[in-house]
Amino acid sequence: MARKLTLEFLKTEAGSGTVLGFAALLALVVANSPWSADYFGWLKSEHVVQLGPIMLELTISEWIKEGLMAIFFLVVGLEIKYEILRGELSDPRKLATPVLAAVGGMVAPALVYLVFSTAFAGPHAGWPIPLATDIAFALAVFAMVARNLPSSLRVFLLTLAIVDDLGAIALIAVLFSSGVQVGPLIWVGALLVAGFLVARWKKIPSPFWVLGFGLVWYLTVQSGLSTSLTAVAFAAIVPVNDRRCDGQSPLQEAMHDLHPYVAYVILPLFAFAKAGVSFAGLSIEQAFAPLVLGIALGLFIGKQVGVLGAAALAAVTGIGRRPTGATWLELYGVALLCGVGFTMSLFIGILAFPGAIDSPEQVEVKIGVLGGSMLSAITGAIVLGIAARRRKKMVGPDAETGAD
Repeated sequence: MARKLTLEFLKTEAGSGTVLGFAALLALVVANSPWSADYFGWLKSEHVVQLGPIMLELTISEWIKEGLMAIFFLVVGLEIKYEILRGELSDPRKLATPVLAAVGGMVAPALVYLVFSTAFAGPHAGWPIPLATDIAFALAVFAMVARNLPSSLRVFLLTLAIVDDLGAIALIAVLFSSGVQVGPLIWVGALLVAGFLVARWKKIPSPFWVLGFGLVWYLTVQSGLSTSLTAVAFAAIVPVNDRRCDGQSPLQEAMHDLHPYVAYVILPLFAFAKAGVSFAGLSIEQAFAPLVLGIALGLFIGKQVGVLGAAALAAVTGIGRRPTGATWLELYGVALLCGVGFTMSLFIGILAFPGAIDSPEQVEVKIGVLGGSMLSAITGAIVLGIAARRRKKMVGPDAETGAD
């Protein structure tokens, strides 16, 4: 019985979000403990991996950012492709409101950040950081408080987060791809085209997909391009149609096989590596620096204003409609949860302010992301909790929630 309950727990968003939160909390504790020097020394330590003539020497921090996170973006790319071809993003009528809300949820945080950084002489380079929504954390908080809420709200949040990921990936491609080596990228393009063409006519065994992804990843590292981009590009060539021999879709198979490792190993490890902030010697000025407040306000204020404002505009103009059975208070709670930008915001922060993991800019990025995300998560949970109690009083404890 205990084993069954454990397995059921691990299948929920609440489970993966809880592990992610614990990893981030553990990083904060360790970074401010007697083991702080060991923690930061471990992240900066260099390690070599060599397979015949292929050799890479990266720090632990770089292996996590460029290596493990490439698998995360591969899964994101697979999910995006599936949703566009078979899922929620395939129906334009269901797309309008969450897509517009996602756009509003990217534009408004950028404006809030830029206005604040301009007024207080902060660095403009941080404006992309508060644009992202962390799917795992946001859905985890929603799952904890949404027992009596319409399931259409979860679909709205998931769709919005997927579109948000597309926007974040596009930003990474445009803003953080300078200074790359063209030679390795030509080989990357050739491999992707060859894989796409062969996959259309023949079944490619799983080991060849793994080998192909590994080769594309290695060449991307050599080129200096962010591995997140080619990981998403590789996902685009994985077939979504079922194989005739066994009726299985390679894309869905890969999503199913990789998702547990991403949710319970890769993302928590990334959180442990990137959320560690040492408060030793931290001054009031740095804790409330323009970069910190710009990111935090972009996530907390910008996200809720952009998401709710765009959703309201879509409903008023008739372009879209409110999620089925949902109230505006419930939609506001979901808009607040969109300000949980943890994983992607930290990742973009690394790209926006490259340098040592304990540099002043990186410390401020972490404080801003953690502060804005926590404030959004707590406030969103409170609002949704109030909405859930109101709905329970109105319809009774045994009433059905709204349909998708």
